[in-house]
Amino acid sequence: MNRNAVSLALLSAALFGVSTPAAKALLGSVDPAVLAGLLYCGAGIGTGILRRVLRSLTPSSSAQETPLARADIPWLAGAIACGGVIGPLLLMLGLTHTEASTASLLLTLEGVATALLAWFVFHENFDKRVALGMLLLVAGAGVLAWSGTVTLSGFAGIAAIAAACVAWGLDNNLTRKVSLADPLQIVEIKGLVAGPVNLALALASGSTLPGFSITLIAAIVGFIGYGASLALYVLALRHLGTARTGAYFATAPFLGAVAALGFLHEPVTLQLIAAGLLMAAGVYLHLTERHEHEHVHEPMTHSHPHVHDEHHRHAHAAGDPPGEPHTHLHRHAPLRHSHPHVPDMHHTHRH
Repeated sequence: MNRNAVSLALLSAALFGVSTPAAKALLGSVDPAVLAGLLYCGAGIGTGILRRVLRSLTPSSSAQETPLARADIPWLAGAIACGGVIGPLLLMLGLTHTEASTASLLLTLEGVATALLAWFVFHENFDKRVALGMLLLVAGAGVLAWSGTVTLSGFAGIAAIAAACVAWGLDNNLTRKVSLADPLQIVEIKGLVAGPVNLALALASGSTLPGFSITLIAAIVGFIGYGASLALYVLALRHLGTARTGAYFATAPFLGAVAALGFLHEPVTLQLIAAGLLMAAGVYLHLTERHEHEHVHEPMTHSHPHVHDEHHRHAHAAGDPPGEPHTHLHRHAPLRHSHPHVPDMHHTHRH
């Protein structure tokens, strides 16, 4: 298990979770649909600025992230359509017919949808230990969301929210396909497309924009909770695969609830403790996973920051950058070996 990648996934969840109390505080003065658009815009604009600042500070770095290629466009377009447009639309539709407590509980289905799509549609490997860990993480999120007042009235609303979770699960799996590209560029494009689309839909339905100060705060929250969080999520995707990254990200509601203890002075409850114990058990099962067997690496050519480990034993051309880590187009020769691994971007073999 790549512990650095696990740290990235958990930090991504923490940033998203911490932003939740802030977003909750803003909902008193901003329409939910408008707020969603402002959060996406903040993510896109903020990461765009950060990306350009970082490039200007390290213009000669040999380990620059690889820009998106033309072949990445269909995957990214699908991810934006599913996660940035269809998902929020379905959620807004569902919220108009569903109680808030029911909606909160249903949103835990995103982790389930992400994992099921990764395992059975995109063919990521998993075993009973990983599946049980995922189940415990989702159960913890469900316990946290439970209010004891869930009803089955408004089936259309329930179906719409469940469909939104499937859309976000598909978004996560499609984003994994482009995760070797610059994560800041991915988030910038996602935000600058999804943000204006959500704002336009909200304004068309009769909503209005808040004042400048509220707009600025929402944009900052979006940059931290959506922009920086998603960039870290993309980095984790390339090293852990979709289902495992999604599992660690499922801790976001718990981390958000912990943040609310300090920011909103909410009480420590038995519900919060139970959710934390379930999630801790799920994270433990994933951290202690050991998956090892003989496997074959098919030949592939791509570009990303790397060092010359056992998976990168290629020769360098005259113009390739020196030092390590570095970024350049390189070819992986066929390789058969055995070692512990997870379904990262170099281990996409079938089982």
